[in-house]
Amino acid sequence: MSRIGDMRILCVSDEPDPLVYSPRIKERFGDVDLVLAAGDLPMEYVSYIVTLLNKPLIFVFGNHNLSELPFYRPSPDFRRREDRRDDRAWGGTYAGFKLREEAGVIVMGLDGSRRYNDGDNQFTQLEMWLRALALVPALLWKRVTRGRYLDVLLTHAPPEGVHDRPDPCHRGFAAFRWIMKNFRPRYLVHGHVHLYFPSETRTTECGGTTVVNAYSHCIIEREEPDV
Repeated sequence: MSRIGDMRILCVSDEPDPLVYSPRIKERFGDVDLVLAAGDLPMEYVSYIVTLLNKPLIFVFGNHNLSELPFYRPSPDFRRREDRRDDRAWGGTYAGFKLREEAGVIVMGLDGSRRYNDGDNQFTQLEMWLRALALVPALLWKRVTRGRYLDVLLTHAPPEGVHDRPDPCHRGFAAFRWIMKNFRPRYLVHGHVHLYFPSETRTTECGGTTVVNAYSHCIIEREEPDV
């Protein structure tokens, strides 16, 4: 069974948070079991978190801060294949369009945002559907070997209709809703949608999945046992 209900997870996204990017990071967050980074972050920040906390970190890329992306997903016309980064080059584990497992938690990563200006790491609805469907065999194999499909869907963009916005950039992906419905991750952790006021919604229950906006930073707390 998954350990995720017994874990404390630090989620970060979009902007380095001074509470995290601090000499006191270990004092504040040293008791977390896992870190999830949902994109648009400098890799130096990711490395800092891993180095200071010494905890496993899984990350995806967003639609900004993409200077390292070609080393992780090289294309023939962009970088030489020998320049490819190891998935753990910055200390964290890259999960873009892959299933990864750290600290007993199965994470499915889906990078990027909706296509709005033909920039890097942007996708149409169809393109994201194709990438998500390509991972179904791996999800089925996890079900056979681990007894469940996945624990966390880690994305940059939100799911369609949950935490997304009406502008072309911040619309969510329909494929994420389909994954939530059919493979029932405990959490979907995303970034991309900035939260500027305490009253804005960070967490939403959607079916059997808790959707968490990781903007800046937030903590997924250990679940209280049933009495």
